[in-house]
This record gives sequence, structure tokens and C-alpha cells, in this order.
Amino acid sequence: MAKIDLSNISHSYNPNDPNPVYALNPFSMTWEDGNRYAILGPSGCGKTTMLNIVSGLVRPSAGKILFDDKDVTDLKTEDRNIAQVFQFPVIYSTMTVFENLAFPLKCRDFTKSKIDERVNSVAETLNLNSYLNLPARKLTADQKQLISLGRGLVREDVAAVLMDEPLTVIDPDLKFRLRRNLKEINEQYKTTLVYVTHDQNEAMTFADNIIVMSEGEVVQTGSPKDLFERPNTTFVGYFIGSPAMNLFESEIVSETEVKVGDIKIKTNTNLSKVKNKNIKLGIRSEFIDLADKEGNNTVKAKVQKVEDFGNFKLLTAKMKNFTIKSKIEREKPISNDEVNLYIPAEKCCVYEDEKLI
Repeated sequence: MAKIDLSNISHSYNPNDPNPVYALNPFSMTWEDGNRYAILGPSGCGKTTMLNIVSGLVRPSAGKILFDDKDVTDLKTEDRNIAQVFQFPVIYSTMTVFENLAFPLKCRDFTKSKIDERVNSVAETLNLNSYLNLPARKLTADQKQLISLGRGLVREDVAAVLMDEPLTVIDPDLKFRLRRNLKEINEQYKTTLVYVTHDQNEAMTFADNIIVMSEGEVVQTGSPKDLFERPNTTFVGYFIGSPAMNLFESEIVSETEVKVGDIKIKTNTNLSKVKNKNIKLGIRSEFIDLADKEGNNTVKAKVQKVEDFGNFKLLTAKMKNFTIKSKIEREKPISNDEVNLYIPAEKCCVYEDEKLI
């Protein structure tokens, strides 16, 4: 395994152009040895470019990549000692499943006993035991992807396993179990796992640390809790969470208060030095609850619809010209007309020019 440093990395696919367009804007970060990381963002944001730079498939326009403090920027992919799993399955169709899984070990002259041990262990984890002697070409697309995943996991000595949306073709029923298995493999073998995805649920349930990207920019790095409770930008607030964070155009009325329309909301943010007028108040639907009566930090809203999701109800209501969403405990009765909603000050996020204050 390895600690991976990305130092002042940036990349453009047209670097000689007078006005180059950057797929990755300059950034630096460290991936600690043995941790699980997810690179999350919409299509075209630079996720795969970042992964390909680490693997050596793309050389960055600027900056350095270091594995355990060794500069590998100019090393080829095969010299970086990494395993890579792509979005669509890559298999050796003339080989059996066992031979596919064993191939990376045979290339490195592992003993037969060690090959048998590792292949059987990985096959059990991925539920491929009963297919080991079958030709790989006869398996379904999702089973073939399990083979690709297995080849990435079969070696214990890799610096990192890099996965580019590896569960795209996997049956939805298997995805949760496979993410859990990957976490178990990480905990058992301390393998550094880096997982690219556009699916926030995959990222939040898999990774210790999530790197959120937008238009070539790393906009926030942190734990699932950090990203959910304190999004650094309105983009992260909107992109993470279902439903997205409630965001309201606001104006500052005191050192700790903002006004949404004509409703004053107290926050725990010091607003005394904020001069900008582009202000938004953010609050997660999970933190908004029904109130028995009007009071501090309560808003009166007209109920538009109530959706029952089994374990909670999603309330959509209107307060003046603003729509507000709240997740309510399923057992709580909700009026068909108007409700009072409590917005806790400590859960409010205030944004200036789309960035958290």
C-alpha cells in the first residue's frame, strides 16, 4: 500500500492553446495509506481525469504525483504498482474465471499455493466460487465485471486499487453487498481504495473521505457527515442529500440573523463582517421539524403535498414565494392545510457568493 500525494496538480487537454481549457484546476491533496476515498461529481467534472493521472494513463500538465514520497509523475502505469478497475468489464475471454483472477499473480511468479489461496479468497468474497472453472466469456456482464474487480483485489502488494464507476453494470441487488465487501477487504488488508462515482449514495456508503468535484474544481473534501451537515458551497448542498438542501435567497438583518422574504431566522453564524448582498440560507430537510405553535425560528407554511416513503414522510410546503421541504417522522400527524416548521439555528448554513461563511 502507499500514501499518495498529489502536489499542485492541474491538467489541460489543449495546453498549447493561447486560452487552454482546464479539465482539472490546480489542487493538492494527500490520500493516506489504507484509507477509502470516493471521487464524486457529475459527468464531465474531472473525476476520471484525476484517476487517470494517478494511474499514469494521463500525465498532468503541471504538478507531481508521489507514492510514499517517491516521485512517480513520469513513471508508466505498469511501473506504479497499482490495480485499476474500469466502468465496463475487461476480461481474458479465452481463459477460465480462475485463470483470469490468477493472471496478475502468475505474471509476478507467485507460488501455486499462494495463487490458490488468494484466488479462492477473492472468489468467495465476490461470490464467484461456483464459476471458477467456467470460461469467462460465458458469464453475464455483471459477473464479468466481478472478475475485473477480483483481478484488482487479488494482489495484496499494490500501492492502491483505483476503481472508475466499477458497479455500473452490476445488478442493483448486488451493489450494496459488494460495497460492504470492499469495505471489509479494506479493513482486512489495509488496501488503499479510490472509487470514482457520480452516485452520492455509493460514495457516502463506501468512503471514509469524499472528494466532491464540479467543473474541474475540487470543491470540498471530507467525511460523509462533514459534507452533509456543513457543505462548503451551495453546489455541495444541492448535490449531496435527497432531497437537496433547502436554499433560500436572504438578506442579513443583524449579527446572527437573516431574513427570508419577511421571515427572520436566527443562525449561529457571525455575520457582522459580511458586506456582500448575495446571501443564501441553507438548511437540510432532516433538521426541520413540526412545531406546535409559532415562535422563534418557526415559519408558517402552506402544505402542498406529503409523500410517504415508509420510514419517513416528505413534506413539501410553501412559505410566501419559497418552497421548503422537511423530513417528518412517519408517526407524526401532518395538517392538510398549514403547518408551523421549526428551523434550528445551529443547523443553519449561511452562504456568501455561494460559499459557506
